[in-house]
Amino acid sequence: MDDKEKEKEKEKEKHEGNHIEEEEENEEGNKRIVVLGPQVPLKEQLELDKDDESLRRWKEQLLGQVDTEQLGETAEPEVKVMNLTILSPGRPDLVLPIPFQADEKGYAFALKDGSPYSFRFSFIVSNNIVSGLKYTNIVWKTGVRVENQKMMLGTFSPQLEPYVYEGEEETTPAGIFARGSYSAKLKFVDDDGKCYLEMSYYFEIRKEWPGAQ
Repeated sequence: MDDKEKEKEKEKEKHEGNHIEEEEENEEGNKRIVVLGPQVPLKEQLELDKDDESLRRWKEQLLGQVDTEQLGETAEPEVKVMNLTILSPGRPDLVLPIPFQADEKGYAFALKDGSPYSFRFSFIVSNNIVSGLKYTNIVWKTGVRVENQKMMLGTFSPQLEPYVYEGEEETTPAGIFARGSYSAKLKFVDDDGKCYLEMSYYFEIRKEWPGAQ
């Protein structure tokens, strides 16, 4: 291996070493600690050896098309959740900026019982790649947990345009005992355990949609 190839290998190791320590398990099932290189700001990574065409193509293949306008000087990624949209067939989309603005009763929104609905999130990633972004949404009624939803969203590179994620369609519980006030906690975290949003809110399930005659 010549000096140029050695430099490329070092560069790849620098890109791929995102954590200080990582557990690795061998074939015998024994765990060992692997010490990796320090996390480097993505902006710095893209500037390194930018005149080397083969390395530039390798970075493009690894990182995808990165919007340099969204890159900061820090190695830490940032995720800003912009809004939540509630979708239900035959109903206008309900767009809720984050943090939610509660009504006079303290509710962020209301749903009709026995109705199909889905959530759509918009979020922006900046500074660096965020790995393994996921959200959890835990719901309680009268102090009893009735739902614990966990969803892996994926890995995202920085860009100006918001990413959009739409969850699967679900149906609100139906019947007189399902109606009433619910409390919930929404949380967005990544693989490293970094929390980008943690928010508690209240919503209501009614017999009819808000504004229905």
